[in-house]
This record gives sequence, structure tokens and C-alpha cells, in this order.
Amino acid sequence: MKSYKHIPVLLAEVLNFIPKEAKQICDLTLGGGGHAERMLNTCPNASLTGVDKDKDALKFAGKKLKDYGERVKLISGSFSSALDGFIDDSVHFDFVLADLGVSSFQLEAADRGFSFVNKGPLDMRMNQNGGISAYEVINEFSEKKLVELIYQLGEERFARRIVRFIIEARTKQPIRETTDLTQIILAAIPKKFQKGKIHPATKTFQAIRILVNEELEELKNLIGKLLEVLKPGGRGAVISFHSLEDRIVKKAFLNWEKPCQCPPHIPKCICGLKPKAIRLHKKVIIATDEEKQVNPRSRSARLRVIEKL
Repeated sequence: MKSYKHIPVLLAEVLNFIPKEAKQICDLTLGGGGHAERMLNTCPNASLTGVDKDKDALKFAGKKLKDYGERVKLISGSFSSALDGFIDDSVHFDFVLADLGVSSFQLEAADRGFSFVNKGPLDMRMNQNGGISAYEVINEFSEKKLVELIYQLGEERFARRIVRFIIEARTKQPIRETTDLTQIILAAIPKKFQKGKIHPATKTFQAIRILVNEELEELKNLIGKLLEVLKPGGRGAVISFHSLEDRIVKKAFLNWEKPCQCPPHIPKCICGLKPKAIRLHKKVIIATDEEKQVNPRSRSARLRVIEKL
């Protein structure tokens, strides 16, 4: 199996929010097991349930965490399906982590099709056993649907122009490789807008990846079920990497803390809605300058944490 390299982001910050007497911890996005290993070390009396739908990640994490024996349980599948299982079995946790980022392993493994730098087949599926691939999206979606996808999920200002170039290219032959798509995007975006730290293809690839893996639907499922799997006093932490995700998390956490829907001029609440959780840090937590230097991918990481009442 290939080497699975992934530097866990905001690690110190995540560890700081784990309840001191935690007994049951869940890592819903296990990846390479970086967060999981440190959480097990930080909480020597806790057991950990790790979830991932990437088979390579589970294999690597299983080897990495094998010395923890029965303290570790691994589950293959999406975290929304895992949450359904926890609810059905009345399993509750002291701490739940969801790191929504794509691992360095997935980005750099050419055959997974996530990278706009390394040549590989257009795929981008976390679970390669089923579902629509990036190839199908790029070669089969209508022009209108592609524009909506890249503009809405990628927040790409040049979405319409990029799609025109995609349509023109695919009428000649199918777009099969990641680097082929990258070159089309580079040709579409005016040169003067290609400067900066973010690669010009980032937003388009992001949009396709989000759609292929149903990432926003997964996140909404997580938000809808998170409180059900937390013990009273349990904490939930979500690390997001783009504004679409962070807005969903921010809105949900704020609504749990301040659910009252009464007009501002009413002196006393009459709607009867009570807080379900509190935010443990009012502002979003971002990586330190030191972490950004060591791990550039942490630049876009955003951590929010709640505690169930």
C-alpha cells in the first residue's frame, strides 16, 4: 500500500477542547489517524471509534493504531451512515471530531484524481466502489449544470468562461486526465487573474469534488445528528476548509446556542425555544502563523466547537 502522508491540522487546538475525563471519542473523518493517535494519547482511559469511507485510509490507520488494541474500533463508510448506526444503537460520545479536509495522500495520489498538478484519471471519489466520478461530471453534464456547479460550489468568478472552454474541448475528445482539465482552466482564466497563492484550478476542482462526494449533504447530515450522539456535556468539533462548509457549521452552532425567535422588542422570550448547546469559542479558530508555515494546507482550516447542554 502507498505511504499515507497527512499532517493533522489544528491539532493542539482540537486536543485542548477534549473533555478531561472523556471515555468515548469519535473521529468521523479518520484519514491517516493523525488526530486519532494524539487523542488516544491525550486521553489514556478513552476508547476511540474511527470512521472513513476511504479504504486506503482505513488500512493505514488500522496499522498506525494497532498498538491501542481494543481501545480502537474502525468503521468503513460515510460518517452520516455511521451516525445513523450510533443513534440506532444508543451510542453516545464525550467528544466527536469531523475534519472535513481532503488528506495530503488523496491530493497527491495521482490515481485518485484529486490533484490538478499530478496527472491521473478524473475520478475524485473518496469511495471508489460506486457513485458518479469527476469524468462523468466533466464530460456528461450540460453547460448550464456545469456553470451552476462551478459557480455555486467553487465560488469561481470565471465559471461561465471555464465551462465554455470545457464544452469546446470535450466536443473534440473526452477529457480524461486531471492535467487535461487543469490546462483547460488555465487557458480559460485570464493571465492577470492567475497570480496569488491559490492555484487557478483550485476552485473548479473543489466544486467537482464536493459534488462527487456529496460533501455538503454529508455535512448537513452531520449537523442534523451531532447532538443526538453527544452525551450531555459532550463536545463536537468541526474543521472546515471553505466558506460553504463553514457557513453551515456557523449557522447551526449559533442557532443551537441562541434559538429564540421572538422579536427583539419583546422583553421576555415567549417562543419557548431553549438552547441546546453553547459555543466554546465565539470566533472561528484558525491556524497559527507557525502552523501555516509548516503545513500550508492549514491556511484555510476553520475550527468551531460546541458543548451539548
